[in-house]
Amino acid sequence: MHLARTRRTLLAALFAPLALLVTPTTAHAAPAVAERLPVQHTADKTVTLPVRDALAALTVADESRAGYSRDKFKHWTDADKNGCNARAEVLLAEAVTAPEVGAKCALTGGSWYSPYDDRYLDSASQLDVDHLVPLAEAWDSGASAWTAKEREAYANDLDDSRALIAVSAASNRSKADKDPTEWLPPYAPYWCTYVTDWVADKTRYQLSVDPAEQNALAERLAACPDQPITVTLAR
Repeated sequence: MHLARTRRTLLAALFAPLALLVTPTTAHAAPAVAERLPVQHTADKTVTLPVRDALAALTVADESRAGYSRDKFKHWTDADKNGCNARAEVLLAEAVTAPEVGAKCALTGGSWYSPYDDRYLDSASQLDVDHLVPLAEAWDSGASAWTAKEREAYANDLDDSRALIAVSAASNRSKADKDPTEWLPPYAPYWCTYVTDWVADKTRYQLSVDPAEQNALAERLAACPDQPITVTLAR
């Protein structure tokens, strides 16, 4: 998992700029092979399909924040009881240079890359671990009907490296609980990765999108490669 997270961050930084060279017209024409790919299901509820098809498959519904409280998503937990909670596990997994791990999983030294704003950071205190689809957005999109345990699992998801991501505290707090109609990462070359991962995360949890969110995602993905995504469904 640690290698997968690091590889994801580095590849995103290297290759995302290429995606901006694709115009909307080209983006629709180029991925003809990908668009012919069937949805593939496996025994462990894993699906593979082009990202635009994944977006089209999401339920479109109005959102409601009635009853929301961040406390309804218990985090950060230490599921494997190794002394490091989910936040620390993400920081360890995504470190460019590994930090030293002290008592109670205190992290010293190390370095990280924040793809939201294309920054390198040298202290864990400078980073937040972002829920790619914010907790409030998840609530609005279907998590309000989940059990407390299901919301806890969502808030501490270490099984899909797209769900939680270490980024600069400044960029995460700028994002807050906004969806892609209101916020995209300051570093534009990361946009394609960001919206693709957003769709993957909503697919994993079968969360809905509201009409404005669907339109914003479709517009942004039109300028990105229609790459296949593989998602193991959590619900």
